[in-house]
Amino acid sequence: MRLSLLFTIPLALGTMPLQAKTCTPTWVAGWASSQFRPTGDAELPAGTLRDRTLRQIVRPSVSGDRLRVRFSNLAGTQPLRIAGASIARALGSASPTVDPGTLISLRFDGAPEVVIPAGADYLSDPVSLPARALDNIAISIRYEGEPEQTSHPGSRATSWHLPGNHLTAEAMPGAASFDHWFNLAALEVERCAPAHLIVALGDSITDGKGSTTNGNDRWTDILAQRLQADPKRRPIAIVNQGIGGNRLLNDGLGPNALARLDRDVLAHSGVKYMILLEGINDLGTLTRDTPVSAEAHQAHVARIIGAYRQIIARAHARGVKVIGATVMPFVGNGYYHADAQNEADRQAVNAWIRKPGNFDGLIDFDRVTRDPAHPDRLLPAYDDGDALHPSPKGYKAMGEAIPLSLFD
Repeated sequence: MRLSLLFTIPLALGTMPLQAKTCTPTWVAGWASSQFRPTGDAELPAGTLRDRTLRQIVRPSVSGDRLRVRFSNLAGTQPLRIAGASIARALGSASPTVDPGTLISLRFDGAPEVVIPAGADYLSDPVSLPARALDNIAISIRYEGEPEQTSHPGSRATSWHLPGNHLTAEAMPGAASFDHWFNLAALEVERCAPAHLIVALGDSITDGKGSTTNGNDRWTDILAQRLQADPKRRPIAIVNQGIGGNRLLNDGLGPNALARLDRDVLAHSGVKYMILLEGINDLGTLTRDTPVSAEAHQAHVARIIGAYRQIIARAHARGVKVIGATVMPFVGNGYYHADAQNEADRQAVNAWIRKPGNFDGLIDFDRVTRDPAHPDRLLPAYDDGDALHPSPKGYKAMGEAIPLSLFD
């Protein structure tokens, strides 16, 4: 435990006893991404990262005095060797250039490299790099050989890579790039003041499909900005654990929500609240390929509600409050081609979410984003064009509609 001592100054005509205030530093996840095995177009061509340095930009949602990085080999079938890593303050979100005066080599149990077992995560040693909330932080990884791919494909943030060792480079001229995060599960922040964490668990609407690359304008980013603008809630961090295509009941692009709940939510340092926005992909996939019977619709809605109950029970067992978010409209989407029965399913699910006593709180994203003239569809001004995902304007409306009183 580190101690922060505050000494009083003796008065001129007497003495005062020496007083000390003990600070117990606490860790909280300031940024995170859901890591899994990429498939299809999300998988990099073989050799892309072989013997290269990869620099990735992340933003902690809360300030702190020290940082540590949680690296992930979740999808690996073999141990992952990281031949070196570094951290620095980036000069922006859309460039690999860093402030050279802040460059620090990361260590692992005192060593400059680490071997992470298959399926495991590994924390770096803490470094003294004071970070302000919403700073851009660059994390660089040096690979030797070809790493198995563990990633978060939907980063909406650019990462850069070059052959060789560039861990201490100020800039990376000529670097190739892609919009994915690799092997980064979390950036944790140490504070000498209490902090609490909100984890947003969801699908592509939480992940931010339709938001601006390097623009940090997902609904979770808007909420982070509002929390930091409120002195009372400035110690509250938020991390985004959305995965495009995610479902409650079945695997999609990544593992289903029930399968990843412990790792992506409950294992994070400081978690106190969870916002759950899941279900639209479950509703859509039911009839994407062929119609089903009325009984199958009813059974599907019951299973979705059962998954909500499971998540709530497991979170409550860990002292985490669960805030339910209503499922947004998707009639008109060409992939799911929802009809009146799909819309009835959505209404049944939302009725359960809204019913007092089921969740610990409510965010009514359906009310915020629907078209009053056609409530089974997104408001055109908030539609990114596919009748499913919001535009940046829609994400802004979502983030601004969240009652901050939920996080008292």
